[in-house]
Amino acid sequence: MRLVENLHFNNIRGDITGGITAGVVALPFAIAMGLASGAGAIAGLYGAIITGFLAALFGGTGAQVSGPTGPMTVVMALVVTQFVTYFSGSIDPSTGLVYTQDAALGAGLAIAFTTVVLGGLFQIIFGLLKLGRYINLMPHPVTSGFMTGIGVIIIILQVPQVLGFYEIKGSTLGIFSELGEVKEHFVNIGAISIAAITLATVYLLPKKIGKFIPAPLFALITGTLVLLFFPEMFSSTAEPLNAMILGDIPTGLPSFHMPVWEASIVFDMMAAGMMLAVLGSIDSLLTSLVSDEITRTHHKSDRELIGQGIGNTFSGLFGGLPGAGATMRTMTNVKAGGLTPISGALHAVLLLAIVLGGAQYAKEIPLAVLGAILVKVGTDIIDWEYLKGLLSTPKSGALIMIVVLGITVFYNLMAAVGVGLVMASLIFLQRMTDVQLSSIVSVQTIEEASHLDETHQELIRAGNTLFYQLNGPMSFGSAKGIVRDFSTKGNYDRVILDLSNVPVIDYTTSRAISEICNICIEKSADITIVGANTSVRHFLENIGIDKTLIG
Repeated sequence: MRLVENLHFNNIRGDITGGITAGVVALPFAIAMGLASGAGAIAGLYGAIITGFLAALFGGTGAQVSGPTGPMTVVMALVVTQFVTYFSGSIDPSTGLVYTQDAALGAGLAIAFTTVVLGGLFQIIFGLLKLGRYINLMPHPVTSGFMTGIGVIIIILQVPQVLGFYEIKGSTLGIFSELGEVKEHFVNIGAISIAAITLATVYLLPKKIGKFIPAPLFALITGTLVLLFFPEMFSSTAEPLNAMILGDIPTGLPSFHMPVWEASIVFDMMAAGMMLAVLGSIDSLLTSLVSDEITRTHHKSDRELIGQGIGNTFSGLFGGLPGAGATMRTMTNVKAGGLTPISGALHAVLLLAIVLGGAQYAKEIPLAVLGAILVKVGTDIIDWEYLKGLLSTPKSGALIMIVVLGITVFYNLMAAVGVGLVMASLIFLQRMTDVQLSSIVSVQTIEEASHLDETHQELIRAGNTLFYQLNGPMSFGSAKGIVRDFSTKGNYDRVILDLSNVPVIDYTTSRAISEICNICIEKSADITIVGANTSVRHFLENIGIDKTLIG
């Protein structure tokens, strides 16, 4: 296996252009998502650098650009909040004193970065076990509801930033509760004004300008310059100007963070790591599919999972956010000419250069600008196409989408996926059961027997013979229905149970066939099972059906 998949230098000019363009686009997103996660802007930059570089080199999608994404940032924010809350008010074993706010934040972040490492290791295991193809089987209503829910969460979490209520943090329900208690005179006109300018820029920037400078970066620069050159616009705000800006960002190379374990919450850590791994895998492979469509290539799912896992493992070890394949950055890369891992790696190198030499210039960025940019990210994640057609889509799919959306926004992301998959599986099972039961052929009169061979027709002419044929793969979902249907048949002295069109059965179906045999025995009717292939025959014999009944 090649160390770096899809690596060649035939497209070097396009890869350089694509990598630089993707790096420029990634900058505001990395800063905004780092801030939104609670881990800090530098964590977003480190995450974009490390996952972007390693996932490009070791992944299985040539043009993919990886880094912190909206869904991964939402989960990371929940993880950070969970573990910082756990340490707040508890006793620091090293000092015997109650954790201070800063100490609780440091301890919580250390645990959160450890879960990022765990998530990366889980992804590597997923790839080694070749689970990539199964993740691609996620039903669209589940994916749609989940991604739409993520988009809604991102938007809700940015409302305090956009309105200038910087002290409001927490879950979606918590933010709604606290916003309801805010008095009118606390409205931050300055923050709202800058956010409005930013939103107008990212949504309305002419395409001619967007070709030269990406809308998010243009909005970032515009909003910052407005605050720098027209501070008097915000002199009447309730918040001082220094509370409205990002502030100092650490510079330099990231330092190594040894994984930290807390025995009392180890299962919570494992669950958080698994949530990051599953979501990161789904997010990345969906982006891989998008990349395939626009580049006319075919990604390698399992290798992509391994590459993403390596990136996230090292990102956690060096204090970075978890990442995944980023659709917008990947499309930007491809449209600018990037096709190979060189472009993804170069985008990370560019971000590293910015961190080493230019991070100090980012301290004047208004928080409202970053919040507004993430509002755009949230609206882009929402599956508007599915929502527009919700009333015309199958009711079962619409129900799954709405349920998953609600659970995602107001309860738990993993629970949403789990509930959605169970609902989709049950609906699919019911449909397959209906198909299987409708395929049953039951013949008791010669008029119905025209499609049978001469031997079976002769038996039907002889009278009191029931020809009962099952068709297709039979599963446990149809087992009770088969017995129920057979029980409704009229009088007969002989039954021919034809399994010639049944390639495979499961244990529950074999028990249903055994029950049919018992019904015949109770009615003193002869039964012969015909057409069973070798595997079906062995299955029936192994559960105790008399060999003499299997013709």
